[in-house]
Amino acid sequence: MSTVSQTQIGILGAGLIGAAWAALFKHHGAKVVVWDPSQDALDALDARTEVPLAQLAELTGHPATGQIEATQSLEEAVRGAALVQENAPENIALKHELYAQVEELVESTTILASSASGLTWSDLAPALKDPTRLITAHPFNPPHLIPLVELYGPDPATLDRAEEIYQAVGRKPVRLNKGATGHIANRLASALWREAVHIVAEGIADVEAVDAALTNGPGLRWSVQGAHMSYHLGGGSGGLADYLSHLGPSQERRWSTLGTPSLTPELCDTLVSGVLKEADGKSIAELEEIRDAALIATLKLRGNG
Repeated sequence: MSTVSQTQIGILGAGLIGAAWAALFKHHGAKVVVWDPSQDALDALDARTEVPLAQLAELTGHPATGQIEATQSLEEAVRGAALVQENAPENIALKHELYAQVEELVESTTILASSASGLTWSDLAPALKDPTRLITAHPFNPPHLIPLVELYGPDPATLDRAEEIYQAVGRKPVRLNKGATGHIANRLASALWREAVHIVAEGIADVEAVDAALTNGPGLRWSVQGAHMSYHLGGGSGGLADYLSHLGPSQERRWSTLGTPSLTPELCDTLVSGVLKEADGKSIAELEEIRDAALIATLKLRGNG
């Protein structure tokens, strides 16, 4: 099995996502160099990585074996890196400017990977003289716990090398056949939330009931098998072919009733008040702690430690 021991990884951006990536790579033995234009962000890096590092130690049963350095020098962060994970704000002009600088500093074999969630490879690539070095590598939050990384790029060899690095730190890469806004998982999540909002808007159920139905029903199933496989099993011994043959029309009728809600001020107020009721006075930090503890327990059961 490949490792990232002593491999240099550049992290661009010391915010929530960048810090989680840094902790993940440090845990698995990499030499991580984190760049941010803000000294305040770099000063907060130790505090931002403390909890992720502790959670990774709990999950895997061993402490971090790598190291993290913080710098305001872009050259120090990317020179000699096997992979540069970019986590700058979702601003095309800003990313283009950053990529142009990075390209002049890195080796020809360095992979430039963007964590961008709302921008596609085609949005980002025009900044580079050699766009084949660029991939989108979108994590799911929190990146140090959720194994998914969604990959897209035009060069299979670059994707192969990136996939090997991500697998070495316990990630589960999936490849897109073409770029798409929201990649795969966020498109699925957005479709689900749109209907969750519609159900509230139509008065079918309140926020807390919708979330309870999801986590105690299909959410459990989706944690072990995907949507297509779930319907394959829903077809009985005949599998998905039988499901589509016998129940496809009823599925289409269900699709026809799904909503396209508008986030009016009134609906936003309803959603916010509903989720605050569900939170039952817990702060964001407390809710994150509950979420992460449940994720760690689930990952251990799945053998993802």
